[in-house]
Amino acid sequence: MTTLHAPAASACPACSAAPAAAEIAERRAARDGTRIALSLPKIHCAGCIAGVERALTAEPGVRSARVNLTLKRATVEADDGVTAADLIPALARAGYEAHELDAGALAATETDRAGRDLLMRMAVAGFAMMNVMLLSIAVWSGAEGPTRDLFHWVSAAIALPAIAFSAQPFFLNAWGALRAGRLNMDVPISLAIALAVVTSLWETALSGEHAYFDAAVALTFFLLAGRWLDHRTRAVARSAAEELAALEVPRATRLRDGAEETVSVAELAVGDLIRVKPGGRMPVDGVIVEGASELDRSLLTGETLPVRAGPGMAVSAGEVNLTGPLTLRATAVGEETSLHRMAELVAVAESGRANYTPLADKAAKLYAPGVHILAGLSFLGWLIWSGDMRVSLNIAAAVLIITCPCALGLAVPAVTTAASGRLFRKGLLIKDATALERLAAVDTVVFDKTGTLTAGAPEPVNLDDRTEAELSLARALAEGSAHPLSKALAQAVAARGIAAARVEDVQEIPGHGTEARWQGRRVRLGRADWLGAQQGETTEAWLAVDGKAPVPFAFTDRLREGAEEAVAALKADGKRLFLFSGDAEAPVAALATRLGLTEWQAAMRPEDKAARIAELEAGGAHVLMVGDGLNDTAALAAAHVSISPASALDAARVASDIVLLGGDLSPVADAIAVARSATKRIHENFRLATLYNVIAVPIAVVGWATPLVAALAMSASSITVSLNALRLKGRA
Repeated sequence: MTTLHAPAASACPACSAAPAAAEIAERRAARDGTRIALSLPKIHCAGCIAGVERALTAEPGVRSARVNLTLKRATVEADDGVTAADLIPALARAGYEAHELDAGALAATETDRAGRDLLMRMAVAGFAMMNVMLLSIAVWSGAEGPTRDLFHWVSAAIALPAIAFSAQPFFLNAWGALRAGRLNMDVPISLAIALAVVTSLWETALSGEHAYFDAAVALTFFLLAGRWLDHRTRAVARSAAEELAALEVPRATRLRDGAEETVSVAELAVGDLIRVKPGGRMPVDGVIVEGASELDRSLLTGETLPVRAGPGMAVSAGEVNLTGPLTLRATAVGEETSLHRMAELVAVAESGRANYTPLADKAAKLYAPGVHILAGLSFLGWLIWSGDMRVSLNIAAAVLIITCPCALGLAVPAVTTAASGRLFRKGLLIKDATALERLAAVDTVVFDKTGTLTAGAPEPVNLDDRTEAELSLARALAEGSAHPLSKALAQAVAARGIAAARVEDVQEIPGHGTEARWQGRRVRLGRADWLGAQQGETTEAWLAVDGKAPVPFAFTDRLREGAEEAVAALKADGKRLFLFSGDAEAPVAALATRLGLTEWQAAMRPEDKAARIAELEAGGAHVLMVGDGLNDTAALAAAHVSISPASALDAARVASDIVLLGGDLSPVADAIAVARSATKRIHENFRLATLYNVIAVPIAVVGWATPLVAALAMSASSITVSLNALRLKGRA
């Protein structure tokens, strides 16, 4: 729902009762002013939509706000001078996390009109088919003479406009293929429909006994049903490359003669000084010249822990500044940044995977020319034999209809729909219809570490070793910091019901930790080297009180639920397993040992992962990549097939073929087993369709099948294929 400050726009709560008025109001608002795009990663329901729009429209200068729950974005029309920096704090006060998106860098997302269009055409064909079938019953029951002719003409009046509308996708695709000098599956389909209509009109005009309008509309309906099932399972989300582009910061704070100015990132040049505030994302690649802070590099490298940052350190676009302001000198801008290069890497990988040829397409290459040759020979043979154009045309139409690839067209989408439903009940969402075929061929599985095999969140493990006073002090200091370890520590202590100690003068020291005054003494929580302690092998935060030795709080990244089960099941299935991570060597080695993985690699950059997977694929392996981070996006796109958790970054989910809806990783092994069963059913369906043609085609060629009988036989073969597909759905 959209709140518009325009008297002409109104809408009911349940639907858009005045879409035209809303569009007029939006166009009027867009004539002048500015448009701001915001990302809203945490919204999840209609209440969030209403809350966000209410908070935005309450801000001065905002004319309208529209929230898209699917894309988790808000589009704001506002007066000149209103910026995202004015709106983001308002949303934060309302409890919603928001980030600015560059509307110019985002490709316009179109509504899924294709699916609705197919459904509408199928509904029209189905309605016409039922009515024409009812009229045909009267003819089959013995209607003769003028009565029979009347029913035929009424059938024509219903069927012709219905076919002209519903069969357009087949006619247009066939015409496009013929203009390009090639054949596709829609060419014999269009010929079959056209011949059935022409033959029926001829028979009706000559007061013939039989007309086949019911066959033509039934043929159209069943073909549209297969096309719609195929579209439903092939619905593809936006390109992952576009999602990566959306992470690029649209504006930056540039320093000129000591003064700050907000400019578009497109205006930045190599050598410019740029100020990045805490919580901000790096707009360019650069080198830090001033300031101390910690960086969150998890999106780019998969590292779970923030990295200490100071003068002389190189940073990359997309990294997040956590604790202190930084000034950096740009070394790469625009298309030269590492983030943009990663987007290009993903786009190349996606285009390569798009070259996969599905089983149905392989069958179609042989099927289409064979059908044309067979129908043409039947027509010529009967014309030479009988000299009767009418009989020859009827037999050619029967051959085209009986060989029409309804069963072939349903062979894949029927199985894919059944398998998708079964996997959805197990917590897996199939995004690409060919994913099942590709998944069935998998012999190698590559896992990311952070956020995939592990939960991706630090968890304190030695709280029982600390006294209640130490825990109380640690909570008080941790609550004064935005550091991930501090947040995890504060939450864990609070969960034990231990109150925070009363401290004074709490101050966060960027890159080091937090300090305060407690009972007249200085207390600190932070890095080991800051407190004079010796850093151990595990991830630790240290608590120090004046006059006492520092004590450590150890952290670990816990395993994701089902990770051990998934690895064990894949091993038992004979799969070769790898662990690729951008994290440091010690935690990667520890996790590999725990899971029994012998092939692993640490400190990998995104391009390293994609290159290693490409190397495995070039060696003949069919790789399944399971990952969740921005650093996994190129690898997900490069793999033969890929899976990402629903908690993954948008770009990773878009680049993957399958989304794991829950937090349990164990269904990954089940998905491969279901994919193998689905591929087996697809091959069975092809064999059934071939057997049907072997039996039915000779009957049509010798003239024993009218177009009506051919349509009924075609329908029977389609139903048989669908029932075989449903066997997969029932096998839990």
